[in-house]
Amino acid sequence: MTMPVIRLSRGSFDPERFTAVRNRLDESEATLVPGIKSLRGCLHFWAGVDPVSNSMLNISVWATLEDAKQLDTFAPMLALATVFTQLGVKFERPITHYDTLWEI
Repeated sequence: MTMPVIRLSRGSFDPERFTAVRNRLDESEATLVPGIKSLRGCLHFWAGVDPVSNSMLNISVWATLEDAKQLDTFAPMLALATVFTQLGVKFERPITHYDTLWEI
């Protein structure tokens, strides 16, 4: 049995930008969810923000690495990355993809 791939995208920002980043990330659901749901192999997707570390993340689970890499060229995600960069978010690069070893 092939185990899924976990994709992790993380960005950090200055504390005073927390509310603006959180609000924009919350608003992004409306534009991103329909498209992400239509991508091949998407099993789960979470977006979150942490006020302690002043960071945001997307964690997603995909059937294959090829499926996960669809987000590399997903236009709505790329456009939103530009918006977050303008808000002061510094994204960690490269985006990481993890082979699943076990699950509960």
